[in-house]
Amino acid sequence: MVFYSILILAIAGLAWVRFAPSDPDVWHVDPKVTSDQDLSDGVRRRVDAGGDSQQMLKSLHAIILETPRTEVLAGSPEEGRVTYVTRSQWMGFPDYATVQDAGTHLEVWSRLRFGKADLGTNKAKVDGWLTQLAARLQ
Repeated sequence: MVFYSILILAIAGLAWVRFAPSDPDVWHVDPKVTSDQDLSDGVRRRVDAGGDSQQMLKSLHAIILETPRTEVLAGSPEEGRVTYVTRSQWMGFPDYATVQDAGTHLEVWSRLRFGKADLGTNKAKVDGWLTQLAARLQ
């Protein structure tokens, strides 16, 4: 009986992680990136726009939407800020990435929702996006 109770609780917990609603008021916020930071729960990047930050945001938006299991939570490139949700393949854990046009640069903040450490997942994802962006802009 105890085994089945634990099993039901585990399944309910996994279902919550997979289907928990994402509130834009909580996640679609100013990244406030002042410098590059590698954090235990995510990453912050400040990217020099070198001129046309709006076009750079549009290019990065296209790259991000090519990422599997990623969708827009709120905003748009035209608004100057977009927040994305990317879910892990097996468990569906959500990570939130906010990209903002700050005029002379882009601010990128990607972070996890559940847990305390993402084991470098957000860093790898964001650095991959920025590598692709640099290649497209050359």
